[in-house]
Amino acid sequence: MIEKLIHDSTNLLRDLIRIPSFSKEENQTGDTIARFLQQRGVRTYRKMNNIWAYNKFFDPAKPTILLNSHHDTVKPNTGYTRNPFSPDIEDGKLYGLGSNDAGGCLVSLIATFLHFYPQEGLHYNFCLAATAEEEISGTNGLELVIPDLGPLDFAIVGEPTLMQLAVAERGLMVLDCTAYGTAGHAAREEGDNAIYKALKDIEWFISYRFPKESEEFGPIKMSVTVIHAGSQHNVVPATCEFVVDIRVTDAYRNEEVLDIIRQHVKCEVKPRSVRLKPSSIPKEHPVVQAGLAFGRKTYGSPTTSDQALLDIPSLKLGPGDSARSHMADEFIYLDEIGEGVRLYTAILDKVVNG
Repeated sequence: MIEKLIHDSTNLLRDLIRIPSFSKEENQTGDTIARFLQQRGVRTYRKMNNIWAYNKFFDPAKPTILLNSHHDTVKPNTGYTRNPFSPDIEDGKLYGLGSNDAGGCLVSLIATFLHFYPQEGLHYNFCLAATAEEEISGTNGLELVIPDLGPLDFAIVGEPTLMQLAVAERGLMVLDCTAYGTAGHAAREEGDNAIYKALKDIEWFISYRFPKESEEFGPIKMSVTVIHAGSQHNVVPATCEFVVDIRVTDAYRNEEVLDIIRQHVKCEVKPRSVRLKPSSIPKEHPVVQAGLAFGRKTYGSPTTSDQALLDIPSLKLGPGDSARSHMADEFIYLDEIGEGVRLYTAILDKVVNG
């Protein structure tokens, strides 16, 4: 049964690679995924380019596990020497755009879902969600359908981790900051220089250390990355604008970090978004313990994924290597897909049948 699921998953991935599915253009891969599930007797649901389904014996009284990965891709970079939409197999590698990020994870999770789909008496339900716009952190992907999925207990988010357990992921906030002064002539004692005001706040961003630190990541990292001020050499600037990139750890929520910053600086602080949240799952959680029992190791992931949109415990886990994501001539090893299906099913079997 597992071997057939692996075989079918590999063929599905090859079909998906053949179809361009850039972010916001995933309608045809959505069709393909829905058709694949429907041909196996699974009822599917759809909103825009997001496809989801539930196990056959879904019981509203039981908690639900979300299995999620994305079917959009970035555009191929200029270094490609192969056809990015040709799913060629050579030397045990399956080539093609999206093969590693995150096609291998997606089809392995689909296979895992199908493995558990007909089983009765599970301690958990399963919800499979193949979603769009992950590569651009878009609002019409997972975030759009979360309200439709129903209550969820925890999630496995399929991203290439070499099947190691990413138990935490940094969040991201970008702040647009403005220091206000008063314009004046530089030759006279006029004006209130906004650059000098901004420098005091920038120094705070450089030196401040948040009291709580993450076990996986250590301190929150804040970096001033852009600055604009002034119009000409003899005018004291009335405004100074700068941008701060903040990598929020699982020790804080984005809103908490924003409140602390506003308490300490005098400039105006406007976040572009607070929706890309840090995420984590306790190491004591049954799914993490199950992974550890199979020799997997835990770590904190520096990259952002759809985990950032979830307000439930979530584990990032999947076949493939994050270092291959977005590379030219992207590939995944066929053995990695097999390992993904076997480990996903073995880990989850300990949770839902244990």
